[in-house]
Amino acid sequence: MKYTKLPNTDIKVSKICLGTMTWGNQNTQEEGFAQMDMALDKGVNFFDVAELYPVPAVAETYAETERIIGNWFTETGNRDKVVLATKIAGPGDYTAHIRTTGFSKDALNEAVDNSLKRLKTDYIDLYQLHWPERQTNTFGVRDYTHNPNDPWQDNFNEILHNLDEIIKSGKIRQVGISNEGAWGTMRYLEESKAHNLPRMVTIQNAYSLLCRPFEGDLAEIAIRENIGLLAYSPMAFGVLSGKYIKGTARKNARLKAFPRFARYSSAQSTEATKRYLKIAEEYDMTLAQMSLAFVNERPFLTSNIIGATNLEQLEENINSINISLSDDVMNAINAVHAEVPNPAP
Repeated sequence: MKYTKLPNTDIKVSKICLGTMTWGNQNTQEEGFAQMDMALDKGVNFFDVAELYPVPAVAETYAETERIIGNWFTETGNRDKVVLATKIAGPGDYTAHIRTTGFSKDALNEAVDNSLKRLKTDYIDLYQLHWPERQTNTFGVRDYTHNPNDPWQDNFNEILHNLDEIIKSGKIRQVGISNEGAWGTMRYLEESKAHNLPRMVTIQNAYSLLCRPFEGDLAEIAIRENIGLLAYSPMAFGVLSGKYIKGTARKNARLKAFPRFARYSSAQSTEATKRYLKIAEEYDMTLAQMSLAFVNERPFLTSNIIGATNLEQLEENINSINISLSDDVMNAINAVHAEVPNPAP
């Protein structure tokens, strides 16, 4: 395994992070336990979860993934071996069963306290805001269209003050953002600098061969401001395994079980995936290995969040850390990207 540190901290994390959002839906607690056992055995010390997991987020399974992790900590005593990240759900129609008060002081305190209880721990290493409260182009929306009737009012400073209180209580160690844009990222960083408030150390956004918008303004911010990317969906919901093109996807595969997550299955995404598969085969790699190695090697990456529904997938994904892509492979990848850029923003 390779390791780095959460930016501006002394917290060492594996460059492969264990994603957990299938546990409690596609995966049982027993299967989640087996994944955590394997990941830890292979040197993965960084686990990422969220209060709304598993996905899709519904009231019936709310926070089940955190409960599974908490039960594993109790059974194994491995809390001190794991850097643990979780998130507060942002406002939205599909999180109304959780709360409707956004990132208010009461909401943050309630969310942190409930996550601690479910996770059966006294502290969270990295606490993240799952997506912005304001209306912006997240979740597959390519371009920003301003809504002058957005009821949101600027509260970056207030959020950081409230997080500062929670950090001082010892309940969380560091804070980060997720599904955030360049403007929001810089606002948080500038408020931190100007008012000596907690600094966002990571940004968790989608990033893969099919989704590279992060390489614009956010990549420059990540490098110049030292805020690390935690890349999620590096396999594009399994599309970049090639299993859907080859017709080998299992019945419980994510896009078969939940076809509404369709942005990675568009005609453009399928065409790009076919081309990437050809490159991987030409250079004697699986598409999954090439896709994950591509993310692992980005200069703005802190950790690559991989997910799996079985141990075979998990082992292949973790082992991608040992693969290095040649200049020829990178040139071939970028040639496809130039012809079919960001088909799944």
